[in-house]
Amino acid sequence: MSIVQEDRLKYLSSFQPFKVLATETLSEKALEADIYNAIPTEKVDGTCCYVTTYKGQPYLWARLDRRPNKQAEKRFKRFLYSVEDCKEFIWNVEEDFKPVPDTWIPAKEIEFSNGNPLPDENGHMPGWVPVEKNSKQYCWHSSVVNYEAEMALVLKHHADPGLLEIRPVSLSELLEQTLELIGTNINANPYGLGSKKQPIHLLVPHGAFEIKNPPTLKQSDIVSWFEGCCEGKVEGIVWHCRDGCLIKLHRHHLGLCWPLAETYLNSQPVVISFNRNDYDCDFGPKSLFHQFSKLDGQRFDRLKDIKFDD
Repeated sequence: MSIVQEDRLKYLSSFQPFKVLATETLSEKALEADIYNAIPTEKVDGTCCYVTTYKGQPYLWARLDRRPNKQAEKRFKRFLYSVEDCKEFIWNVEEDFKPVPDTWIPAKEIEFSNGNPLPDENGHMPGWVPVEKNSKQYCWHSSVVNYEAEMALVLKHHADPGLLEIRPVSLSELLEQTLELIGTNINANPYGLGSKKQPIHLLVPHGAFEIKNPPTLKQSDIVSWFEGCCEGKVEGIVWHCRDGCLIKLHRHHLGLCWPLAETYLNSQPVVISFNRNDYDCDFGPKSLFHQFSKLDGQRFDRLKDIKFDD
């Protein structure tokens, strides 16, 4: 089962249609990272975020890849179509890429040359921009953080087995972590959270949902697991390797459908833990923090059952 470079194949799609599929053989990358001793976790379907310092305090940052301009992208596509090794392509970092906000920072895995960040093998520079309070562009991101209280709304496992929990978490506890933003207006809302009238968004720390009964690293076993058990009703698997490497497998890589009518995340009950008296902060009446604080202690059979009073 190889981990394929999906984005690179998308670049080529204007020349020839491609379908991204995993093979029977484990990739060298996976073997070198010792995937056999990695921790398998659920791949949650959302948009990636990052928590790091901005303006002297912990801030949520939204994913923003710096991408090539049209001319450079055409040149890169032609190059990819004619050769196999994209590392031979020569970029002009100062001229080939679209501008980004001054606050943009590159992701940690980006390599540098002469003080300039270098694009990855897909021709992108992964990076982040801070989510400002009341941001219009990143309004769903900003809805899950409160910078006055320095808190974020997080979905994690509860201490009781088989129970999920939504609670405010200090942003300082999340420093230098990546998380997934899920909810009503993210990726067509595969988990059925909220509604157009009452949108609900939450942060899920990466690696939060460890797979307790994972399949073996054999393609047929993985396909059977995805198709045949409740725990397999997920978007994919992310193996967290000891060296920090992440090996990802999406259902689409195996020719399987996503999203599903019922997901594993929605098969588990969830409790709201938000005692407003614990926080010295005046939450706005329309904020998610205010709405969830009114549900403190309440338990729901599924995430999609959470509703706020009008």
